[in-house]
Amino acid sequence: MKKKIFKKITNITIILLVFLLFSGSTAIGQIGLNDASMLNREVKQINNDISDKKSEYKRIQEKQEKYSVAIKEKQQEKATLNNQLALLDNRLAKSELDIELVEIDIDRVKLEIQKTDLEIVNKDKDIAKEKKQIASVIRLMQKRDNVNTLEIMLLNKSLSEFLTQVRYLEDINESLDKSLGNLEKLKRELEKEQKVLTRKGEDLTKMKEDLEEKKIKLASEKENKVHILSQVGQSEREYQRLLTRAKQEQEDTAAEIASMEKLARAKLAKLEGKKLEFNDNGLTWPVKKNIITAYFHDPDYPFRHIFEHPGADIRAAQGSTLMAAASGYVARVKSDNTSSYGYIMIIHGDGLSTVYGHISKAYVKEDDYVVQGQKIALSGGLPGTPGAGRLTTGPHLHFEVRLNGIPVDPLGYLP
Repeated sequence: MKKKIFKKITNITIILLVFLLFSGSTAIGQIGLNDASMLNREVKQINNDISDKKSEYKRIQEKQEKYSVAIKEKQQEKATLNNQLALLDNRLAKSELDIELVEIDIDRVKLEIQKTDLEIVNKDKDIAKEKKQIASVIRLMQKRDNVNTLEIMLLNKSLSEFLTQVRYLEDINESLDKSLGNLEKLKRELEKEQKVLTRKGEDLTKMKEDLEEKKIKLASEKENKVHILSQVGQSEREYQRLLTRAKQEQEDTAAEIASMEKLARAKLAKLEGKKLEFNDNGLTWPVKKNIITAYFHDPDYPFRHIFEHPGADIRAAQGSTLMAAASGYVARVKSDNTSSYGYIMIIHGDGLSTVYGHISKAYVKEDDYVVQGQKIALSGGLPGTPGAGRLTTGPHLHFEVRLNGIPVDPLGYLP
């Protein structure tokens, strides 16, 4: 009688454990399904939003291509007043589209990051569910391991039947453990992807800042064109005269720099103990590192039809402090209160020289020796101000590096 009662109680215990295990899994599974369904809907909506962003991106690219074609056509035409204004307008419109494209890309990346976050949350829940199931199986197996021989005989017809059940539970545990490992691996991959997308978002934000700077620069160029119009009126003849004078000014400056460098090096060669040593750490930025508004031999330089751009234009507010990029000998200082082009040339060792253009005020004089980082001048470039020159694209420093008298790309020497 006692054996029957014990057997009945033990069977009920096992049945309850199994019921709790699988009913609990079912409940967890139901909750998981509900959560998964909600997450899937969110992910689907995000995917739709990403698709919309891609379509919008493509539409703007098509508009942008039209402006690119128009710009190329204007660049190939003769430099007239109306042509230059039209070219600038097209570049400004294209720049605005550039900014819009980056904004769309930023939004798209944010959506992708959001989607990845949801997928990680989903995997976290799956992992938690699997862990709970494994814990339940382990507890059941431990209980089975703790039963004595009498209970085994009471609960099973044979030992082989009991061992079969144990192996079954072990198989379940192994399967769930493998599943857990896979999910954890997937989670790590998703977290890695999230970091990549976050970095991409930061890069795109930086791109947006750069493009906004470009828009400001182009707007400034347009204002400068208006300034030119105020000088020449609507007269094409006067505009062509201005271009001719600007070209002559550039040619005279280039010839003067080349000549003065030769004379200065010959003079230094005759002076004992005045051998120039180039800084071991190379050149440093002559003005706080900023946006490059025009590169060396820049194909988009607005006055390329007059001359090749022999340096790099570094954005700098009117009156910014300029510093010597390296120690050296001041060979030429051209600075006065007129709007003609003002500049400073410094001779260094290793056949290098540097030129600082559009200066509004000089702090050094010819035959001075300066050290790297020393204040040498104030920047200029604002149309109509001292040192700006006849044609200028707004406040900036025009910086040249010359090797054996020949202009080279300054960015190849700057850190």
